[in-house]
Amino acid sequence: MNSEADEDWQRPGPTPEQRRLDVYTGLAAAVLALFSLTLARSAGAFLLGPPPSGPEQIFWTVAVTLPLIWRRRFPAAVTLVVSVAFIAAQARSAPETQIASWALFAALYTLGAWGRDRRLSRRLRIGVIATMFLWLGIYYATTYTTIPADAFARAVGPVPPLLAAMVNGVLVNGLYFGFAYFFGETAWLAARRQHEVQARAEELRRSQAEVREHAVVGERVRIARELHDVVAHHVSVMGVQASAARRVFDKDPVKARAALSAIEETARTAVDELRRMLGLLRARDGGPERENQPGPAGIDQVEALVERAREAGLRATLGVYGDPGPLPESVSQAAYRVVQEAVTNALKHAAGATALDVRIRYLAQEVEVDVTDDGRATGPANADGLGLVGMRERVATHGGALEIGPRAGGGWRVRARFPLPLPVGRPA
Repeated sequence: MNSEADEDWQRPGPTPEQRRLDVYTGLAAAVLALFSLTLARSAGAFLLGPPPSGPEQIFWTVAVTLPLIWRRRFPAAVTLVVSVAFIAAQARSAPETQIASWALFAALYTLGAWGRDRRLSRRLRIGVIATMFLWLGIYYATTYTTIPADAFARAVGPVPPLLAAMVNGVLVNGLYFGFAYFFGETAWLAARRQHEVQARAEELRRSQAEVREHAVVGERVRIARELHDVVAHHVSVMGVQASAARRVFDKDPVKARAALSAIEETARTAVDELRRMLGLLRARDGGPERENQPGPAGIDQVEALVERAREAGLRATLGVYGDPGPLPESVSQAAYRVVQEAVTNALKHAAGATALDVRIRYLAQEVEVDVTDDGRATGPANADGLGLVGMRERVATHGGALEIGPRAGGGWRVRARFPLPLPVGRPA
């Protein structure tokens, strides 16, 4: 963990429930300490020397324990108050030391676990611990001359009795304060890690929400593109056929009926494609409904587009060059949609167009579709039109290249190249 981040992070303050628990803990500690004081006085256990008056004993007992009711709200202040009261109580020979020692331990631990300013918390704890050891040294120095001559009469160990007693006192206090410091740091680090986990979980939730939003937007764009390709093409063909039927309705009923039949067939095809799209939207991935849906239109169905262009009155031709091989489904569908959009534009926007030439070239590492007509554009190409945007997106998705514009000899050209992964069933 980054130490600079550790210093900057501040643990949030205690919750109302934790504050209430601290109040109960401080009151319970004070009551228990008063009970311990009563037992010590009843047993005459005045280990630190002649005790002060009864009210003073009660005062020091309460002064050491009761501040714990604010331990998590003001950990630094509570630690200072408890430490000063603890030393003062021992200096005055207050008999209650057991609960007071635990109160000091709790104050030091809480400062380590809840101190908002880490530098201040660390320095204050080290200062309190150093002061306690200083007080222990002063206590040993001032009580050395009062030790009875027979205090170590039963000593049998190899270490001098007085030295053994002093080392034992230092060892016990070292473990006592060491554990208070260690457990406080551990609790703070645990809170820090929990905060990081929660922050990362929240970041992950936001990221997932963004991914879902992008997926929804992408799906909407895909649906819009598919709807445009399907509806625009078939409606354009029906419009051309309807215009032709109107012009020859009285002069040549046979041609009019043929045009109306073409409109009917085109409408049925459009409805079938729309039904397929809606079925794919409703079906779950891998579900039986999806499995029963026909596959998307591919490059092998370009002949149908050319035939509809013929029915609309154009001299449409289709040429396939190279060795046709299996294409990835996405590439095949994208190539089909590009041809479909180019044919639609020729029907809608190319004034005076009489011929349409569609060519599919299977090259070594790419497939190319080339659609040309001999009409003239009725206006400048709309670069932001849905059709052109859709073609660009489809080609760009596969890393291909798209050329759209007028031909030198007149007319309009749409040419798209789609790179193919190797192998695709053809030699490189």
